[in-house]
Order: sequence, then C-alpha cells, then structure tokens
Amino acid sequence: MIEVRNLNKSYGAFPAVKGISFTVDENEIVGFLGPNGAGKTTTIRILTCYQPATSGEARVGGHDVFRESMQVRRIVGYLPESVPLYHEMRVREYLRFRGRLRGLDRPQREAAIARVAERCWITDVIDRPIGQLSKGYRQRVGLADALLHNPKVLILDEPTVGLDPTQIRETRTLIRELAQDHTVMLSSHILPEVEVTCRRIIIISRGEIVASGTPQELRERLAGEADIVVEIKAPENDIVAGLKQLDGVSAVRTEVLNGWLRAHVASKHDVREQVHQLSVKRGWPLRELRRDVASLEDFFVKIVAEAGAGAAPRRS
Repeated sequence: MIEVRNLNKSYGAFPAVKGISFTVDENEIVGFLGPNGAGKTTTIRILTCYQPATSGEARVGGHDVFRESMQVRRIVGYLPESVPLYHEMRVREYLRFRGRLRGLDRPQREAAIARVAERCWITDVIDRPIGQLSKGYRQRVGLADALLHNPKVLILDEPTVGLDPTQIRETRTLIRELAQDHTVMLSSHILPEVEVTCRRIIIISRGEIVASGTPQELRERLAGEADIVVEIKAPENDIVAGLKQLDGVSAVRTEVLNGWLRAHVASKHDVREQVHQLSVKRGWPLRELRRDVASLEDFFVKIVAEAGAGAAPRRS
C-alpha cells in the first residue's frame, strides 16, 4: 500500500532523509520510530504530499506522490502532530467544512460526521467551539477529520499527544480496530505505545533506516545470549559448577538474598528446563526461574547509539 524507494530530502546542504526504502502492506499497522530530528516528520510530509522529496520514489495506493498528488490525498487521512484547527468554529461546523473540501455531498457529510464523532468519542462536544476544548479533545477532532472521508491509508504523527492515560488506551484500541479496514502508519517516539499497537516497526536515525521487524524480532536481535535468573537454595560452589555444565552456558553470576542464592546465567539457549531438571535431581529447593527478555527500549537506545557513533553532530 505504501512503497518508498531510495528517498532523499535535503534542506540546502543538510540531508534530512538519506536514501531510505521500505514498504507497508495493506491493513498493516507499522510504527515509524526514531528520536527527535531523525527524519520521521519529513518522510511523512513527503508521503502526504505536503512537501516534495529531493530524489527517489514514493507511492501510496499505487499513486506516485510527486505526479499524482491529488489521487494520493483522496485516499490518505493525515493527523499531524500539531493539529491545525479553526478555534472559532464549532466541531460540527468544522467537520462539515472539511467534508465539503473533500467533495462529500450533504448526506455523505452528515453520515460521515455521525460515524467519526462516535468512533473518536466527540459526540458530547460536537456543537462546542473548538477553542473551548482541551488539548486531548482537539486531538480527537483532528483524528475525526482524518477519518472523515474513510481513507484507505491513515498516517498518524504522534496521535496520543495530550491525551490522558485512559484516552491513550482507548486510542490504541481504536487504531488496532482501524487496521481491519485501513493501512496505518504510526509515527511516534513513545516506545510502549508503538510496541503494544504495531505489528511491525521501522526505526530511523539521522535520516537512515537502521532497523526493521516485529517488536519480538527486534528484542531478539539485542538479546544475543539470554539471561536466565534462578533463585535456588544450595551451596554456591555446587550451584555454579552444576549450571556451568549445562549446554550453552557461558557465565554465571551469583548473589545471596535472604538465604537464597540468585544466579544470573548467560546462555546461548533457553536452559530453564535443564535448570529445573538439575534442581530436582540434586534436591535443591527452587523459588524462581525466569528468562530476562530485552525490551524494545533497550534495542532502540542501542541501535540509535550505534547509528550515531562517530557521526558528526546533526541538527534537529
């Protein structure tokens, strides 16, 4: 549904986006993740026809964003980070205005407004002036606008900015529901939001794509050797010797906690079953046995740091 090939964007001599390529399939939720100044918003503005690229190719729904921008705009719903709204207009009035701009006739507009108002939880403020709404409600009005023409593709830039925890949870649920009928590209630097919402993640840093995959795949890339945590009661030397004999174990660190020995076992394999069998065989009481899994935040910090290592300072 979205195809990007060797996309470049420079502001004078400053390269904001440097030869990136990626695809987003139909009805897929993809997180576009990166630190501030990484090139996320620049890429989104190119895909939504708000600004041209310096070179490269980008297509949305089969339409070239450079040569067929009007066709692209008809099938894309875009929620920018800072939603541009007319604060003196009432919500219903604003959505009617936006519906006319999108070519909807009166029956289509009224039906669309009723649909998006319910879906975005703004029915209780539909006749209030936008300037009197909280930031969270204004964000919801922007999302309703993006959904008004029932686009095939939704591009959301920081969609939960200004929302309270309950609204954030509801928005995540809504985004997952929208993926049943829409392709969704979600840009954010809030890692938990991306991890629980998106099926696949693209990480951009300093204008270049540095990683791509499912959240689980990215965590496993960082994990390398897994860290197995064991709490067991037995002589320390016996435990260390027994654990080191297990296949794939490269190191064992221990500490004493209230009479129990906690061992951190570095291993290329998941050896929890072997650890349990060892404790049963030796008659050692076992209180805890778990595998520490690297978080997406750990991977993000590592991959962005690696991308920036040795690079010249980049303007944001």
